[in-house]
Amino acid sequence: MSTGEKVPLHVAQAEADVLVEKLAPHCERIEVAGSIRRKRPMVGDIEIVCIPKAVMAGLFGDEQERSPDFEAVVDGMEAVKGSPDGKYTQRITPLGTKLDLFMATFDNWGLILAIRTGSADFSGKILAHRWKQLGYTSIGGVLHRGGEQTYVREERELFDMLGIEWVDPEDREVAR
Repeated sequence: MSTGEKVPLHVAQAEADVLVEKLAPHCERIEVAGSIRRKRPMVGDIEIVCIPKAVMAGLFGDEQERSPDFEAVVDGMEAVKGSPDGKYTQRITPLGTKLDLFMATFDNWGLILAIRTGSADFSGKILAHRWKQLGYTSIGGVLHRGGEQTYVREERELFDMLGIEWVDPEDREVAR
């Protein structure tokens, strides 16, 4: 699969599986999102959400930082934007596919996975629209309301919190 070209789901899924296999030893949690998770017949890029492992560092070994092994795997791919020590990076895989890699935390895993599973219309017109109706804003991958942060650790928590019946990923499309 080359950048910008759509390929059949099974081709994209196979490449995503290889990437997950390389990244998983350096992650607390990892899952393919986007059009692959929604099982779209044709896929143009790979989206992965992960929680990279942390290691102790600093002069006294009392500071946490992202695993250098995680960063090495990510840095082994051509960089387009972002870095492996941030919340997002875009890379080109060895097979030439665009990879969008989203780094979550245990506290925002559910929110990030839901948003990045998409579709873009579902995330915007259904999920974000509803949390705005309820008075929330999304700042830095966390929902805020009235000065308080609301952590969404699991995807189903988000649906429950928003009062939206669970929708399986493959059904997350908005009729046009």
